[in-house]
Amino acid sequence: MQDNHRQNRSSIGFVAGIIAAMVATGTVTTWWAIHSLTNSPDSTTQNSTENPVSPSFDTEQRGQVYWLNPGRDDLTVKDEPLTLQKSLTDEEVLETAIKRLLSGPESSEYYTTIPPETKLLSLKLDDQGVHLDLSSEFTTGGGSASMMGRLAQLLATATSLDPDTKVWLSIEGEPLEILGGEGLMIEQPMTRQWFTDNFEL
Repeated sequence: MQDNHRQNRSSIGFVAGIIAAMVATGTVTTWWAIHSLTNSPDSTTQNSTENPVSPSFDTEQRGQVYWLNPGRDDLTVKDEPLTLQKSLTDEEVLETAIKRLLSGPESSEYYTTIPPETKLLSLKLDDQGVHLDLSSEFTTGGGSASMMGRLAQLLATATSLDPDTKVWLSIEGEPLEILGGEGLMIEQPMTRQWFTDNFEL
């Protein structure tokens, strides 16, 4: 019960920061997060209906991947729950989710701002949090809205098992400090709360 309350508070705080960022910057990309992290178990059930998986005693629903969903006048995001083998560790679940994210959406209804050439070089989950190392393509192409979108997708996916997880992000083995030519400052480690605070002007 306490974990559920903590997750709800984390999601609400993250969404509040995104709303403030949208108002302050006037960019519609940030609107996606309102939908991404307010998805409750009820919405997960709806997504499962849209993406049916044959029931099996050897699988369970763990982790989520976050895709951008273009609307007519704004951008929203849709989470894709993963149905995986029960025997997978949390680290293996997150590795599967990140690789799924980097491979791009299978449906033309959704898209990602992460360059398709981006590769996951390594992922480690320990007591400190999630340590990600991506190829240099992650930092290329697009303006600030694109960079914000891909960072938010990555952060939301990497923390899908625990919204309080800390995330360290490296590019080709070097900690990422600035993302994109317009200089989106990155804090190590990243958290959902950091994202809220970073854009809460």
